[in-house]
Amino acid sequence: MSSQHVVATYIIETSLPLARAAEVLAGEQSTGTFVRVERESDDVRARFAAQVASLEELPLTDAGPLPGTIGDPALRRRARLKLRFPLDNFGPSIPNLLAAVAGNLFELKELAAIRLIDLDLPPAFADRYAGPGFGVEGTRRLISRPTGAMIGTIVKPSIGLRPDELAEVVGELAAAGIDFIKDDELQGNGPSAPLYERVRAVMPVLERHADRTGVKPMYAFNITDDIGRLEANHDLVVAAGGTCVMACINMVGLAGLEFLRGHAEVPIHGHRAMLGAIARSEQVGIAFRAWQKLARLAGADHLHTNGISNKFYESDAQVLDSIAAVREPLLGLTSTVPVLSSGQWGGLAHATYDAVRTTDLLVLAGGGIHGHPDGAAAGVASMRAAWASAESGESPGAALAASEPLRRATELFGPVRV
Repeated sequence: MSSQHVVATYIIETSLPLARAAEVLAGEQSTGTFVRVERESDDVRARFAAQVASLEELPLTDAGPLPGTIGDPALRRRARLKLRFPLDNFGPSIPNLLAAVAGNLFELKELAAIRLIDLDLPPAFADRYAGPGFGVEGTRRLISRPTGAMIGTIVKPSIGLRPDELAEVVGELAAAGIDFIKDDELQGNGPSAPLYERVRAVMPVLERHADRTGVKPMYAFNITDDIGRLEANHDLVVAAGGTCVMACINMVGLAGLEFLRGHAEVPIHGHRAMLGAIARSEQVGIAFRAWQKLARLAGADHLHTNGISNKFYESDAQVLDSIAAVREPLLGLTSTVPVLSSGQWGGLAHATYDAVRTTDLLVLAGGGIHGHPDGAAAGVASMRAAWASAESGESPGAALAASEPLRRATELFGPVRV
């Protein structure tokens, strides 16, 4: 790929000839409009027009066309299309890049389906954007976990706990040896448990634990808010000794995430809430593989990928591709930590490790820890034992024989997955 171009990969469907539909898309998102205009000269087109880099026909799916699509449905065809956009059109700017590669194109009536599935970005974006400030290495250092899977949880119930009750839960989890705890994305800065009160309740518990043990679990306080409040929310956490903040990326926007990254003194836990609105459909939207590159550029130290056997819509194959995507090098940036969540428990450790072959992961179990038959401490123990066993190459049977907490977990969650 030229260092002066961005290559965007799409899956399209159309009733037009495929080459014509590709031209319509390229023109609409660069120099063209619905008709050739006087100043759209050959020179302008040569310098600034998006170019079709490749067009590969694919088998048609059973899904119907998007609303408003023109053309004879019987002629509909499907293809993988790569468009090459000159960097001069938008520069190394994520918001302006998105206007080109994911702007009005979703509304083109010539397209019966249009999905951005990947982006190849030139080095200029790494010159402009700092990317993660801590990543895998920095997170491991802060939680004093140099090797092995990083085991974490989400506060449950998600909302409803008073700050003093939250502090009790955090104390129990810290004593059990948890590495990481996070607010749920639903717990922001509401009147029942405002951020200030949560920080004031939680941080003394973690500091006392650190004084006793030399290890301070990482707590990701959800500071998601209007952009003008992000700095103050971050500073509130850091002033109290906090070591992580959480932002819901799609709520603050990629520009908001980058704004926070420019100020952050601690890792940013990037939650992907609302991603399904743009990523779930196979007909329209932006796939995780493309989106995660922008989130990493903008500064996410941790990024949710979902986990296998999850409670949401993604298949295991989709989840594993998301984990692999986050682990792939990106323009020399610091590595982002994949965050596994959604229905995780100890019985998934062996199958997950067999598939990904790494423990550079933050594995979050909400119900898998809090819902353990013997309590949260046993839930943490079951997770730790399962992941240590998987990494060592033991069989699931050996892990069950060695760990009572894991055996007890299977009574509630079912058999260990192999």
